[in-house]
Amino acid sequence: MDKLLWQPSEKLKDNSLLNDFCRFINFKSSNDFKKIWKWSIDNPEEFWSKFWDYSKIIGNKGSKVIQKNKAFNKTKFFSDSKLNYTENILKKKSDELAINFLSEKGFEENITWNNLYEKVCRFSSYLKKINLQKGDRVAAYVPNKIETIICFLACAKNGIIWSSCSPDFGIQGVVDRFKQTEPKVLITCDYYYYNGKKINILDKIDEILKHIPSIKKVVAYNYNNKEKENLKDFVDFEETLKSNLDEIFERFEFNHPIYILFSSGTTGKPKCITHGSGNVLIEHNKEFMLHCDIRENEKLFYYTTTGWMMWNWLVGGLATGSSIFLYDGAPVYPKIDVLLEYCQNKKINLLGVSAKYIDHLKNEKYESKNLDLKSVKIITSTGSPLAEESFKYVYDNIKKDVHLASIAGGTDLVGCLVLGNLFSNVHKGEIQGQSLGIDVDVFTDNGRSTKDGEKGELVVKQPFPSMPVKFWGDDDGNKYHKAYFARYKNIWHHGDFIERTENNGFIMRGRSDATLNPGGVRIGTSEIYQQVEDIDFITEGLVVGQEFNDDVRIILFVTTKDNQKLDEEKIKLIKSKIRKNCSPKHVPAMIIEAPEIPRTKSGKIVELAVRQVINGEKINNKEAIANPESLEFYANLPQLKL
Repeated sequence: MDKLLWQPSEKLKDNSLLNDFCRFINFKSSNDFKKIWKWSIDNPEEFWSKFWDYSKIIGNKGSKVIQKNKAFNKTKFFSDSKLNYTENILKKKSDELAINFLSEKGFEENITWNNLYEKVCRFSSYLKKINLQKGDRVAAYVPNKIETIICFLACAKNGIIWSSCSPDFGIQGVVDRFKQTEPKVLITCDYYYYNGKKINILDKIDEILKHIPSIKKVVAYNYNNKEKENLKDFVDFEETLKSNLDEIFERFEFNHPIYILFSSGTTGKPKCITHGSGNVLIEHNKEFMLHCDIRENEKLFYYTTTGWMMWNWLVGGLATGSSIFLYDGAPVYPKIDVLLEYCQNKKINLLGVSAKYIDHLKNEKYESKNLDLKSVKIITSTGSPLAEESFKYVYDNIKKDVHLASIAGGTDLVGCLVLGNLFSNVHKGEIQGQSLGIDVDVFTDNGRSTKDGEKGELVVKQPFPSMPVKFWGDDDGNKYHKAYFARYKNIWHHGDFIERTENNGFIMRGRSDATLNPGGVRIGTSEIYQQVEDIDFITEGLVVGQEFNDDVRIILFVTTKDNQKLDEEKIKLIKSKIRKNCSPKHVPAMIIEAPEIPRTKSGKIVELAVRQVINGEKINNKEAIANPESLEFYANLPQLKL
């Protein structure tokens, strides 16, 4: 069966920034992605140095591109360089649009490049006035608004370390994250909207302050200046913008910390993953320019919250001279195609969404025939593996001629290890290729590179710039080492189960810690999801392994359309489809209808938490789950005692 869905034209390849970069470095690529990727990992010093020049990073590059160390994560990139992240983000000076914001409530706000520059400089002046120093931390409990980006860029300008949580986190979730970083200032907002409901944020602040004594000041802004809530006795953000214009951009070390991101795992307190400013700047420039073909004056939109790393990624897009678009609210409220209509109205060039969003449109049989999406040249999808049928759905029902790029990486590197490019074709269910300059491989359990069609562990064999600088509070580096280097000696183990294809592509098979081992055979959960979520009466599935009779048996939970009853006939159909398209080993021992699937705040289903519940283990960090009450269903199910 031919899985080819889209081919970039020769003209598109020739005119791409990727091809332009090949010419810039005098590399005869013949539009062969594997060839240029291989060159980039064989010549990392030249690749990263030339790409610094190509992407016109402002700063002093220095003379040491890579300072090698025996320990993988102690290798340093651009160790004697100096730059300021915000100076690179705000290099465009004009009265053109920099950021547009749309609330699900329907109101919009805009800010120009000149106005953004001025507000960032004034807020950075305020931060200096209250004596915040380089290396201090600021925490933000905020919706996805322009004010949030102003605050972040002002912090980065001053060398202050940022971290943010979206306002859907409960008090405990906020405290578990921010308390570890000991912030001096908290930034927040009066309220936000989600799914038609107005939700107050300020009501939670006093309780948060009781638990985080390091916070000495709270700065708050109004969600909508036409419908203001009282900001209590907190500092009014608008007042801070009366500070002087501070146009000094001190340049810091390449890996001076810029922000702390939090792992969303349910196995204890979230890890505080600390990233460097130059590290993320060069990686995001590379992904936008060479992989997504984004150039100055284009329009980027990613549906995200401030608690997901895709927010940090989207902000990084400003460095290309593109404008970015923010949507705050539920992705299908007030109607199913609100995000796609936003793309039409704003003539968006890059549309980014989660795989679950595309799955939802597919399950609802949505077609975009009444929308004009001709401006959209690339759709990126992440958060979880994009199912084969969802790839096909995009081309059949959203847009025929579009570069659909499934991308995968994560919070650990605020970017991608595998993603799209304009030299390669798009095949159903496959990610196109590796990230340039990153030595990605797939290993068997004993550390051998896999062959095409063989599944294994996603690894990186050489150091790369966007590795975390450290985990905050992990002074001896033990947590860092355990997270990435415990499996293979001095090789980055990413924790994804993945398969290499004959097209130099990759198929994500789920998280390694969620893989199933019935009878000792290793099965990736997404192999089962591919079959299940294509069945008409099923909206979603969740598959876990249950310890049973000294082995593991596969349990599949499903939610159904319109709460249809899961009768014997339907169960038989599910099992036979899995048996036919996968193998008898993949067939679940039990299929159970569930009222709701638990998920993280960024929409990923949480297999690990359900596995822990059904195996009688304790979940330490329920705050990472968006709908923790849904777990009650999975505890003490009588069917699982049989």
